[in-house]
Formats: sequence, C-alpha cells, structure tokens
Amino acid sequence: MEGLPAGWKKSVGIAMSLQGVSHADARQPGKSPGFSVNWIVGSTELEVINATTGKRSCGSPSRLCKHMFFTRWARLHGKLSTRVPSHGEMPSVYSEAKLVAQTYQSVKQQLFKAFQKAGLGTWVKKPPEQDQFLLTV
Repeated sequence: MEGLPAGWKKSVGIAMSLQGVSHADARQPGKSPGFSVNWIVGSTELEVINATTGKRSCGSPSRLCKHMFFTRWARLHGKLSTRVPSHGEMPSVYSEAKLVAQTYQSVKQQLFKAFQKAGLGTWVKKPPEQDQFLLTV
C-alpha cells in the first residue's frame, strides 16, 4: 500500500499471517471463545463482550460498537462544522456517513487490493443492513 493520505500509515504484522482467513468457509466458530475483552490505556475497567450478541455481559452495547463510534464521530463533526463552514452537513445514517468519508473509502480500497495482491483473498463483505441505522442521541 503506497501513497496513503496524510494521517494514515501502513502497519505490517498480523495481516501477512492471515492466509485463508478472509474466506467465509475458513472460519470455525466452534473453536472460538464465547467472549472477547477490551480495555483502554489509563482505565482499570475491562469490558467483556459476548461474542454471539456483541453486547456486554450486562446486556448494554459495547463502547466499541458502531453506534458508539458514530455518536462520538457526530459530536466531533459538530464541533468541527462550527469552525470549518465548508465541512458540510452530517449524515444521520451510519452507512451514508461512511460513504461520504472519501479518504476512508480510498484507503479501504487500497487495503482490499493489497490483500488480493498478497494472495489473502477477497474481503468478505457483511450484509449492508448492518450499517443502515440512524444516529439517535
């Protein structure tokens, strides 16, 4: 991946050891743990996520879910829009917000091409409905 936009960098490591993982039939869910754990540097709180539901063990959404990221992005976008008049209107649907993020889309396409070039297969796309939700704050 050459010529990435400012603020983006190539990180070499795990991607090159993923031979075959991008194929939908290569996944073996029976061998996966039923949970995942995430943490934030500087915080003592671990977040345990149910791998089946994608929610915390108490039933609330993860701090890493798309809706939480979208909410944080919307707040940041609102602050930036007051400083940069040409910044544009914020989309209220997550999938639309991703589509108008031109730099993100460009880098994503470069990543997909790099995976194919490295023989890692084609990126498995998720159902589009997963990204078609409104921002409700």
